[in-house]
Amino acid sequence: MIVRVFLPFAIGYFLSFLLRVVNAVIAPDLVAELDLSAADLGLLTSAFFIAFALTQLPLGVLLDRYGPRKVESAFLLLTAAGALLFSWAESFPLLILARGLIGLGVSACMMAAFKAYVSWVPKERLALINGCHLAAGGLGAIAGTAPVEFLSEIMGWRGVFVVLTIMSLCISALIYFMIPRRGEIPASESVSKQIRDYGLVFKSSFFWRIMPFTVMSQAAFFSLQALWSGPWLRDVAGFDRDIVGWGLTLIAISVFVGFLVGGILTDWLRRHNISPITVGFYAMFLCVIPQAFLLIEMNSFLMVSIVWMIFGLLGTGGYLIYPGLSQFFPVHLAGRVNTALNSFVFVVAFVGQWAVGAVIELWPVQASGGYAVEGYQAGIVMLLVAQLLGVGWYYLFPLMMKKIPSA
Repeated sequence: MIVRVFLPFAIGYFLSFLLRVVNAVIAPDLVAELDLSAADLGLLTSAFFIAFALTQLPLGVLLDRYGPRKVESAFLLLTAAGALLFSWAESFPLLILARGLIGLGVSACMMAAFKAYVSWVPKERLALINGCHLAAGGLGAIAGTAPVEFLSEIMGWRGVFVVLTIMSLCISALIYFMIPRRGEIPASESVSKQIRDYGLVFKSSFFWRIMPFTVMSQAAFFSLQALWSGPWLRDVAGFDRDIVGWGLTLIAISVFVGFLVGGILTDWLRRHNISPITVGFYAMFLCVIPQAFLLIEMNSFLMVSIVWMIFGLLGTGGYLIYPGLSQFFPVHLAGRVNTALNSFVFVVAFVGQWAVGAVIELWPVQASGGYAVEGYQAGIVMLLVAQLLGVGWYYLFPLMMKKIPSA
């Protein structure tokens, strides 16, 4: 039964991550064919995140009301529509709309699965199953690099999105028909009560303590890994397109390993009374180190790969905050806790990915047609400062709370 539930949702998350990172590979084609600026490219790719973010709060209610099987299968139909529109679009506004539909469609792929696993998986195996689910996303990140590059050479980037349309439809059908109809935990509260219970999350001081750093860390991770890693490898490291594809593949492999090891490690450390939040916090904190190394010009493929792979490995630490944060709330609020955090993460990821492009555009384009090294450095510094402010907030927040008189 566990395999029957796990596989369809894992394949859905595979698709979600593939669609999240695919623009890092096809970015040169989009820029060349549609004459996009760096800010345009950042806005186009980040439209995925703002659409994703806008669904998170209502998604928690929908999952509790209608169950993960119906919700995710329906949402993936929107993904198919977005991918098909992206393959047809000839204008920038249509591409934005298509990218937004894709983000909207895959927005349930993680939360629906976590909701389903609570219903069908024994509690002692949840950490491992969640880690394996996230690892499936890592495999999607791998598929979104060299394999997409190979397909785009054969059928073009538009053909790639036709394939993604077909995949979305097939996975939607797989989830709807393969997931058992019985055994889901039914909703026991009214919609108005479910919405009001979000107030319990937003009144939590611990939520507001950990949220800013988690949001800033994930925004940096998504901005760099899902888009700007590819252009950076081309413009800063000076690699040609084939080498860039292999570099992106190595980054994706490290993300896969990070998800898998993170789930296993967290499950093991939990038995030694070490919270997932502790593991996630220090992973996010250490992740600023490889980002700082990206400010240094490196021409060695080995050195560049090591730095980016460490970034990919540690960048997944933010996902460990979700199960850890849920432990501070009643079980029935777990879905709404995660969607509340996710809404902030993806709003800031939208702003971050677009803002990096806007900063890069402040410098003139290089003679080779690529973006200026100084622009990338300024964009990364911006992300680093945001993350360090999040760390400072985490440590200063308890001190500020002590000075606030109780009502």
